Amino acid sequence: MIDIIPAVDIIQGKCVRLTQGDYSLRKEYGDPLDMAMKYQDHGISRLHFVDLDGAKEGKVINFRVLEKIATRTSLVIDAGGGLKSNEDLHIVFECGAKMATGGSVAVKDPETFESWLEKYGPGKIILGSDFKDGRIAVSGWQENSEESLIPFLERWIDRGIKKTICTDISRDGILQGPSERTYVQIMKQFPGLYLVASGGVSGLDDVYSLEKAGIPAVIIGKAIYEGRIDLKELERFNY
Repeated sequence: MIDIIPAVDIIQGKCVRLTQGDYSLRKEYGDPLDMAMKYQDHGISRLHFVDLDGAKEGKVINFRVLEKIATRTSLVIDAGGGLKSNEDLHIVFECGAKMATGGSVAVKDPETFESWLEKYGPGKIILGSDFKDGRIAVSGWQENSEESLIPFLERWIDRGIKKTICTDISRDGILQGPSERTYVQIMKQFPGLYLVASGGVSGLDDVYSLEKAGIPAVIIGKAIYEGRIDLKELERFNY
């Protein structure tokens, strides 16, 4: 059974969705706590929290929103966006995140990211491997690095990473289906990896297809907000 992980992406305290990572193409969807409570009401246990302001600015910003969701729900939250320093990591854990996702820091400051992995273990530290045209993107997807996706994953798996959230930026927010072929390739090469597919899910058929392909987990965002997936339809995955 594939794990369902809804996303709440935050700008200025509001739930938003971007299109292909473009901050100028954003749509607001209201209060993140309301969304989180709806997820919980439908039996969902996980939440992917993204501080988009933090990702752009390079430091955690919307941590009070994270704290509110963590204290008002029992959702198991992984937090990402702007995690660059030990202080950032401390803040999100203090505010109730059970896991932290680092992408840019793994590219720009690998020593720090590796120290987090050593201190907290692979159960709490998730590798963010967001990509566009096969290259890892950083800084809230505003920059492309020279890192290629597969070698990047291989290097961090060799260092102990067990979980990754892998977003195809070119598909994110456009509701045209996920990069299933890429995810299948990754799973063939790294069969023990807990791969979270992200970007492009347009409806329940995409979720079933990823499940059939053996992908461990999927993040769903815009398809829920736009009513293409009813939360009631996701309840079968949660029991």
